[in-house]
Amino acid sequence: MLADVRERGRAAVLEATVRFDGVELTSTRVPQAALDAALAAMDPAVRAAIEEAARRARLVHQAQARTDERIEVADGAVVVERWVPVRRVGLYVPGGLVAYPSSVVMNVVPALVAGVESLAVASPPQKHAADPAFVGLPHPAVLAACALLGVTEVHAVGGAQAVGMFAYGTDECEPVDLVTGPGNVYVAAAKRVVRGTIGIDSEAGPTEIGILADATADPAFVAADLIAQAEHDENASCLLVTDSVQLLDAVDVEVAKQLQTTVHRVRVVTALTNQSAFALVDDLDQGLDVVDSWAAEHLEVITADAAERASRVRNAGAIFVGPWAPVSLGDYLAGSNHVLPTGGSARHTGGLSVQSFLRSVHVVDYTRDALAAVAPLIDALGGAEDLHSHVAAVRVRIPRES
Repeated sequence: MLADVRERGRAAVLEATVRFDGVELTSTRVPQAALDAALAAMDPAVRAAIEEAARRARLVHQAQARTDERIEVADGAVVVERWVPVRRVGLYVPGGLVAYPSSVVMNVVPALVAGVESLAVASPPQKHAADPAFVGLPHPAVLAACALLGVTEVHAVGGAQAVGMFAYGTDECEPVDLVTGPGNVYVAAAKRVVRGTIGIDSEAGPTEIGILADATADPAFVAADLIAQAEHDENASCLLVTDSVQLLDAVDVEVAKQLQTTVHRVRVVTALTNQSAFALVDDLDQGLDVVDSWAAEHLEVITADAAERASRVRNAGAIFVGPWAPVSLGDYLAGSNHVLPTGGSARHTGGLSVQSFLRSVHVVDYTRDALAAVAPLIDALGGAEDLHSHVAAVRVRIPRES
């Protein structure tokens, strides 16, 4: 798929759109009129929620902003660490099974705070829509959220083909420097393939939840959170880790009870059956080892000493402490970012942040005297590494004293 997009550009993207989305388009670019219409028709309650989510996210992400640092390592020897935003980013917003206007907020806000100059959003086109005007376009809630945040370049493209479009470019979409955002297993796989050609934030999908709980946890809360995560995707993974047999039994009962009123029951049951598990541990210390090994995208800690336990977790995309901080809060309005690493990559990668869109550039500024002061040390190190031209590049400036 990616090779085809690289070779044939827009034609390959449009063919993939017909194949996977069942939508025949002549252009991937969403007209500005459609963005404006979506915003005008946006439910006021949804608009208020998006505005508040963006306000909270902006507060958190503004605190992540970096300023240039000037470090004087010796007299006349200065290194400045500059923070430079990438020029252009591709922001992926899922839309296959569910529309995610919240993911517009999570992608766009940190990019804007970082100072990214050029933003493009991609989200799958709809084959069916309540309003026929939006057939062949991303979900109107996604379009409205883009318009609300000032995004003007939106493409009706989903899946691996969207990642390829961003990485290699088409006649309608200039290549980007970085692609971010959550997606299904194909989006995650495509991001892995293009990494190196462009930057990626993380492999964010399919989604995961880990819950570390003890006998004090409310089984109804735990069951609801497992079901909520399974609602995203049949490939969602849900892991409950506990030292309480009684809690496991009670959660089993609650899951069965709550499934009776679950809207996306088939999807949820598939995920809970194929991709999920209960893990009974000897004690919560062993439980911490288990959740650290799994390195979940989302980790809830619902124990009597939740804050202390949470402080000992090393590997997780985001940690939710206690019974009143469900993952659903983080998905929408906590102020944290919900674009998080999956598949164990939380062991080495963090969630989407302002830093994801910034590059550190060291600017080295030495005087002649400062260079002369370290020339003998460069003689020694260059000689030890058998890189004599390195030494010569200094000594042509600072001749040895005869």
